[in-house]
Amino acid sequence: MSPRLRMALPVALLVAALATGCAHAPPAATSVALLQPLPGLYTAGQPAVGDWQSIKARGVRTVINLRTRGELKDRDEAAEVRAAGLRYIELPVSGANGINPANARALHAALAPAHGGGGLVHCASGNRAGTLLALEQRDFDGVAAPRALEIGKSSGVTGLEGKLRQALGIAE
Repeated sequence: MSPRLRMALPVALLVAALATGCAHAPPAATSVALLQPLPGLYTAGQPAVGDWQSIKARGVRTVINLRTRGELKDRDEAAEVRAAGLRYIELPVSGANGINPANARALHAALAPAHGGGGLVHCASGNRAGTLLALEQRDFDGVAAPRALEIGKSSGVTGLEGKLRQALGIAE
């Protein structure tokens, strides 16, 4: 093969792949870090208004917002999410007091259609999202407490780690 042909071949293959749709660009970045503690399940802090299409491109079909109405001020997140073609669920969790078995059960019910993928659970920072997800995993999905703690930490738990450890029965 001539040197000229050897150089042209990779370019020709790339052009052919792009023309046939074989090459896929990664989803656009979002303004907030999306963590993926479980396959198809993301947690995050508050996404920006323009993030929903990028979130949808990652396979998310259901958005579960743990923030209270007062936290969102004048923002209509439900309308933003629905305009992007996503299912929207509000599950207001008010700080550490909202990390409880009843809200873990409600999160489990909200995630049920998304089990197998396609869910985003968010709050302001990811702290409540990770803590409540860890409880949901232990209480309703049979995950052992140490693994639930790992899931929580990989989901954004920071300031609520002590509360989570206490709820899981794990000493610090």
